[in-house]
Amino acid sequence: MIGQPAVRVAFLALAIVVMTAAFMAGSFLTPFQQTMVGFAGINILLATSLSFSNGLTGLFSLGHPAFMMAGGYTAAILTFPVARKAMMMPDLPVWIADMQAPFLLATLAGGLVAALLAVVSGFPVLRLRGHYLAVATIGLIVIVRVVINNADGVTRGAIGISGIPRLSTLPWIYGWALVALALMWRLKSASPGRAMMAIRENELAAAAIGVDRARYRLKAFALGAFFAGVGGALWAHLVTNLTPASFGIPLAFMLVAMVVIGGSGSLIGAAVAAILLSVVGEVMRPVERELGAYGLIQITIALILIAVMLLRPKGLFGSGEPFSFLKPKRPRSMQ
Repeated sequence: MIGQPAVRVAFLALAIVVMTAAFMAGSFLTPFQQTMVGFAGINILLATSLSFSNGLTGLFSLGHPAFMMAGGYTAAILTFPVARKAMMMPDLPVWIADMQAPFLLATLAGGLVAALLAVVSGFPVLRLRGHYLAVATIGLIVIVRVVINNADGVTRGAIGISGIPRLSTLPWIYGWALVALALMWRLKSASPGRAMMAIRENELAAAAIGVDRARYRLKAFALGAFFAGVGGALWAHLVTNLTPASFGIPLAFMLVAMVVIGGSGSLIGAAVAAILLSVVGEVMRPVERELGAYGLIQITIALILIAVMLLRPKGLFGSGEPFSFLKPKRPRSMQ
């Protein structure tokens, strides 16, 4: 599935260990601990998808929270109990109001809506580069939040949706993280990944050999958005409460920090950084509460980010992967 036999064996072993632990977690973790481990898994999914879309093509998008909102609200509305929809969401179309979709279908729908949003917004936005693109994708977050706030007959506006079924279990969360990692690894190892990295390294040279820069950028942007939408759906069904304020600039900063610390373009690096920063956040949370110094978690993560950029500007693993047997196989023409 992923390419080289060694990689297949390594990934299969990882998947077995992770999914076994996820299924057994209920017997030795408290509900609170399961929630924290679930957040770490969602962070892995989000960080690896952002590392793929940003790291491989050289984009600097901060729009993941917008795609999470789109996916989270879509999935939450689809799985919301029918008996409460008429009262809480009176403007819903009849066919949605009378339906309570299975969790898998709702999660896929959330990812597809987020990917569609990425395609529609990507045509104008991806013409920009660097900090111009970053500002434009921040604008996308604002636009989606304003739309949700004003569509109160469907989304309940700023009040948010409460009472969402708690359907996100650890097997669901880590299963999706493994699917995302496998798919993005396969693409990175194949010709699409090579084309994206060529665009990142030298746009003119990539164009000279026939690489369609706009098409590959849009594909990477849409795939990253799809998994961000899936992450939003998992997040909504983990906390069972959804408001537009849940997805903003601090979340975008956190995800970019994970990518930069792990190494832009490194999927395993992004996953490791996601786990690291999730642990740091949970360790610092009681300290923050005890001292009354709210914002201490963000300050700590910012200091870690600054230290990494000063001491190791390329991140923990650069744009590669940490283990030699996991490195993508080079095409014969390049050997």
